[in-house]
Parts: sequence; C-alpha cells; structure tokens
Amino acid sequence: MPVRSGSANLPLHRGRVPHWLARRMAELGVAIVEAIVIAEGRQGFLTRLADPFWFQAFGAVLGMDWHSSGITTSVIGALKRGLGPRADELGIHVCGGRGKHSRNTPRELAEVADRVGLDSDLGRTSRLVAKVDSVAVQDGFSLYLHGFVVTDDGDWVVVQQGMNGVARQARRYHWHSDGVRSFVEEPHQAVIGPNQGTIVNLTDRRAAAARDASVDLVRLGPDAAVEELGRIASSPRNMTLPAHHDVRPSDVFLRRLHGVLALAGERDTDAFDELLLTEGLGPRTMQAMALVAEVAYGAPSRFDDPARFAFAHGGKDGHPHPVPLEVYDRTIDGLRRAVDRARVDRSEKVHALKRLESKVRELERTASGPSLDRIIDDEWDHSPARGGMTVMGPASDTVERQVRGKRRERNNKKQLKLFG
Repeated sequence: MPVRSGSANLPLHRGRVPHWLARRMAELGVAIVEAIVIAEGRQGFLTRLADPFWFQAFGAVLGMDWHSSGITTSVIGALKRGLGPRADELGIHVCGGRGKHSRNTPRELAEVADRVGLDSDLGRTSRLVAKVDSVAVQDGFSLYLHGFVVTDDGDWVVVQQGMNGVARQARRYHWHSDGVRSFVEEPHQAVIGPNQGTIVNLTDRRAAAARDASVDLVRLGPDAAVEELGRIASSPRNMTLPAHHDVRPSDVFLRRLHGVLALAGERDTDAFDELLLTEGLGPRTMQAMALVAEVAYGAPSRFDDPARFAFAHGGKDGHPHPVPLEVYDRTIDGLRRAVDRARVDRSEKVHALKRLESKVRELERTASGPSLDRIIDDEWDHSPARGGMTVMGPASDTVERQVRGKRRERNNKKQLKLFG
C-alpha cells in the first residue's frame, strides 16, 4: 500500500513561458528523459516523475522559477512537446495538460492504447484519479491541470494540480501505477501543498466504513450527505517552498553548490573525459551539466533543496540570475552527444554523465567557496556575455536593477534590523 511521501507549500505564480525558453525546455527535457531511460529504463523515469522533490528540481534545471506552482504546467507542457515526436521510439506518451487539454486526456489515452495495444481502461483510470483528488479528497483546491504519462509497458504516472485562489496557493498530487493497490484507499504516491488542517479525505484508510456506508446509502436511494470523516495523514518528509522569488542562503545547501563550482578547477581530470572533449564545453557549461547529471542520476535525498538546481540555467524571471542562452544551448548539445553515444553503445549507459555526478559528490566533501550573494553577483556580471535573458528581455542594466536591486534592498533592511 503506498504512503504519502511528503508535502510542500507552492505559492500560486502566474506568468508566461517565453518561446525562447519553451523550445529549450522541450529539447533539454527530452534529452534528460532519454539519458534516464538508457540507464534505468522507462520505469526509472516514471519513479522519478512520481517524486515531488525530483519534479521540482527538474523544473528548476530547465530554467523555470524554482519555487512556484508554474513549474507543474511548464514541465508537463515541455515533456509533451519534447516527447511527442519521440513517443513511439521511446515508448513514453504524455497526455492531458492544463484546462481544456486535461479534458482531452481520455481520448488521447484511447488513441495511445489502440496504437500500442494497451489496456483500454486507461481513460477510466484518468477520470477516476481526477475524481479522487476533486471529490473524495476535498481540500479547498480546484483541479485545473491533469497530466497522464504512460509507457508501452502499461505503467503510468499522473501529475495533477489544484488551485486555491483565495489563499493564492497550489497543491500538486502525484500518482504512480507501481504503488496503487486501491484507488479509494490511500492511493497517492505524494501530495504537495500547504497543510490546511482538517479536511474531507475519504481515501484515508480510517474512512473505509464511511465509504461502505456511502455506497449503501446510494443503493437505498436517500439524498444524504457524507460528513467530514478523516484527516490528511501526517508526512515524514516535508518541503516548504517560500513565497519569495529570489534565492536566499536558507534555500540552498551551499556545500553541494560549492562542489559543482569546484568543477572549474578539475579540468585536467579524466573522470569525465568524454564530456571534456565536447567542443565549446567550458567550465560554466560543465557546472550546468553537473546539475543536469544529478537530476538524471542523483539519489532522492539530493533534491531536498530544489533552489540549487536553478543555478544550472537560471530562471526566466531573473532569479537567481537570467537564463544564459549560450550555456543552455551548449548543455543541450553536450547531453545530446552523450545520449547519442550511449544509444550506439548501450553498455556505456551515458557513463560520462554518471561519472560527472559522482565527481561532484566527491568534490563537495571538502569544497568551500564564496557566499551565495557573491555567486549570484558573479552570474549577473557575466550574464550579458553568456546571452542572459529574462521574460523582461536581455540582461541589460535596466533589467539588472529591477531584479538585483530588490535583493540588495532586502539585505540592507536585514542589516538595519541587526544593527539599527
């Protein structure tokens, strides 16, 4: 029987993903997925997708705002665009999405089932999952996104999200076919969102009698309402994502970030020789590749600070820094080359990327370095040369003042509070 693996606050964050980022998210996303599939199979990818902490880190490394609810829509959209043309080759199909796209999920699943010979009940599964999180669990969040990822093997993951406009918060629900033994009794792989206290949760195992009574009442025909009957089970692991957009020291495990930065001084090592031979792969791109490699192969415990992964390619709103398009494109190219090589010789299993992830873990044991503010300032200083972009445009002085100035203002207020 599955258990809930955690919960987290997701501030509701509206905004758009510019075309220049959406295209790159799809390209990098599918390359990461393929790297995982080569090493761990399709089930390995689904297991990661069902982990809410990994999902958040994955969105951050793709250049989305590291903390917000917008990651869910953008990641599902990027996977659907990127994996769509490769679905029959990789055996992974992404259906549904936000709004009207979510309502098309049963039809899309029927087409996939007919094409690859899967269970025709997938559409019913999709509708049932949506009903559980909108009717059986009444937590104040209205569903607006439903993404259904299914493989040729018949395994699947559902990621769906609800919104509470009054509280300006979102809740994300993760489902995994590998753990579901019952759709109506504690079926979730994880639920992410703010703790709302006592709610109506008819999927709680303690509500079995209430579920049976509800069926009996329906059979008898009375117009009866089921009273509040359960509580959300407490979680052993909690992720609380703050409302602030900027990345602060409390959001990042700094020693791990220093381990990534230390790669710049490791250019002579043969630990990742295949990658070092990639044309144009300099120290900054190697740092981005290290964070991508960690998303592909890192252990679950490595994703407790998803903000750290925003230092691969920044964020579209300029937090922690603009998206360096030149670095992003070289990351895609380097990962694509590694994956292409692994497809030719599957015994390698993208060996270079795995060694890169291991090297970072080795370096971080003794790594030290500058403060987080210094790291962010350095990224801003080099941003124009790296093709830095935000939704506001190129990383010009005007954009820098708007985004960087807010952090300086916050730091000044903090100093006044300490010494004033």
